[in-house]
Amino acid sequence: PYGACPVCGGIGFKMEFDPELLIDEELSISKGAILPWKGRRTERFYIQRLASVARHYGFSLDTPFKNLPEEMKNILLYGSNESNIEFTYDTKHGFWERTGSFEGIIPYLTRRYEEAESDDYRETLHNYMRLTPCPACGGKRLRAEALAVTIMGRNIAEFSDMPINALRKFVDKISLSEKEQIVVGEVLREIKQRLEFLIEIGVGYLSLSRLASTLSGGESQRIRLATQIGSRLSGVLYVLDEPTVGLHPRDTDRLIETLKELRDGGNTVIVVEHDENTIRHADYIIEMGPGAGKHGGEIVATGDISDIMKAKRSPTGRYLSGKVRIDLPHERRKAKSFLRIKGASQFNLKDIDVDIPLGTFVCLTGVSGSGKSTLLYEIIYKGVRYKLGQSREKPGKFRDILGWENIKRVVVIDQSPIGKTPRSNPATYTGAFTPIRELFASLPESKIRGYKAGRFSFNVPGGRCSACKGEGVIRVQMQFLPDVYVPCDVCGGKRYNSATLEVKYKGKNIADVLEMSVEEALEFFYNYPAIRKKLQLLLDVGLGYIKLGQPATTLSGGEAQRVKLATELSKTSTKSTLYLLDEPTTGLHMSEVSKLISVLQRLVDRGNTVLVIEHNLDVIKVADLIIDLGPEGGEKGGYVVATGTPEEVAHISSSYTGKYLLTKIQDSWGGSWVENT
Repeated sequence: PYGACPVCGGIGFKMEFDPELLIDEELSISKGAILPWKGRRTERFYIQRLASVARHYGFSLDTPFKNLPEEMKNILLYGSNESNIEFTYDTKHGFWERTGSFEGIIPYLTRRYEEAESDDYRETLHNYMRLTPCPACGGKRLRAEALAVTIMGRNIAEFSDMPINALRKFVDKISLSEKEQIVVGEVLREIKQRLEFLIEIGVGYLSLSRLASTLSGGESQRIRLATQIGSRLSGVLYVLDEPTVGLHPRDTDRLIETLKELRDGGNTVIVVEHDENTIRHADYIIEMGPGAGKHGGEIVATGDISDIMKAKRSPTGRYLSGKVRIDLPHERRKAKSFLRIKGASQFNLKDIDVDIPLGTFVCLTGVSGSGKSTLLYEIIYKGVRYKLGQSREKPGKFRDILGWENIKRVVVIDQSPIGKTPRSNPATYTGAFTPIRELFASLPESKIRGYKAGRFSFNVPGGRCSACKGEGVIRVQMQFLPDVYVPCDVCGGKRYNSATLEVKYKGKNIADVLEMSVEEALEFFYNYPAIRKKLQLLLDVGLGYIKLGQPATTLSGGEAQRVKLATELSKTSTKSTLYLLDEPTTGLHMSEVSKLISVLQRLVDRGNTVLVIEHNLDVIKVADLIIDLGPEGGEKGGYVVATGTPEEVAHISSSYTGKYLLTKIQDSWGGSWVENT
């Protein structure tokens, strides 16, 4: 509290209701202009208050909100200090009146949000709120006295807001007197050294004040890595899980050098990794497999890179040796229409124009921090959804979007969980569980007992275990620690009561079916097309090893994303959909990348557009078009460096992506590609 802003408590921003998200100005209040209350009978009392306000100020609740005078809009949103407004209420207890002031819609909702005991209600209201800078400190987090201290004209907030690359140069310019050198010389050396570590690991585009919650997993891991490099310890065992996540091949090279520096300092570095370049630089490789799930769990190969390439059981070795590879497409698709982004300037984007060819497979590439996620989410996703009327969330800054009329819907297929509770699983998410339940309900035993399909659902009372409510586990709240789930001691984790489990198909009850892997279930239900189709798609995306009833909370991000892809493929009509994916190869082996590419190409072949942020060169080389941002990250990024087919981008010398892509395409052509072109 000593140095923190007294208004925001040092957070730097406030969560406030945004009138743009809160109000549909095309509607009148009586028709549902106040979106949180649209169709809700529970707010009838407050609507009567609004009617009294309208009567007092002489306007109608039937007037579209946009046609109300600005003064009236402000009174409705923020309230009135007049204390002589006569309020009348018609309740089930009778008619009554009182005189007073009007609180305003936003102050009322703010109070309800702060007082709410229901997380669901707070989450509902959260959809109409936006982060805004603190009005007192302007987002700087500190009180005025702390901000009054400056070095070379910059206070500590401005110092922290500078990109690390620029900050390193700024620190070099700080000149100290002999006395000051004695006081802060050592401190300054420490600052320089730590900034240097951050630059070495490829996050020089970040600022020191960047919120930890906005960092990607890869960025967080690399920052922790910089801390370890700075410690200068030896004899330490470091374990890293996919540190190349979110890294461009250029930045991966930097990371590899950092890992080698740790090794050379007398440490041992164990890395779980799928990146080809990282594997090739390892001193020793241990390959697990040969498959996934029940098909894995063995050590199939060990040794250096040459040993792995010779190992007959090694899937990785087959790709590294070139015996198996992902081929280039025979031809690149040509677009008939485009989604045109004009003047995108959100965050570090430099007023750029981008054309997305519809009906094609497009890769958005560039070094870390070059503006890819900003373009994908803030501009394209939010912008097109706003234009389509599917969202009121305000998109990032741009002048215009053209060609959005050719898109029917926008879908983000990310690596977020497919559900928040153990009741969510691949069978329910893909819709395969519905025909399975219908099959069990059609069995003679079910008809005799009068069981319907709902009896075999663990989401509704009846057939499910009443003790765990169909979750199969009991949640134990641990106060200040994460919740712990233990198997239900009544059903033993089977989710259903004993009567439901007595109904069997081919000797298996509904709980046994949920314990089957996708492969097993596909064979078990092969004669039922409605079930077989959905299970086949899960197999096609490389998820044959997961269980049908595997809780969503236990699926990795990559598995959750592939379940979503299989679900999209199962839909009968997905034409004119824009699919957006952010690094879908995260956590995938080379053989799984091949399956992913096949699935994405199938979506495009149906008449859809797939736009992917990707660093994996095997995915990039098969795209119909590449849009490469950069040339660097942060303030030095945000430009369009190159656009074109992979072959065209590979010849653009200013593109880092092109430099690495050139080698990849040459390998695909057996080294003769340069001469042929």
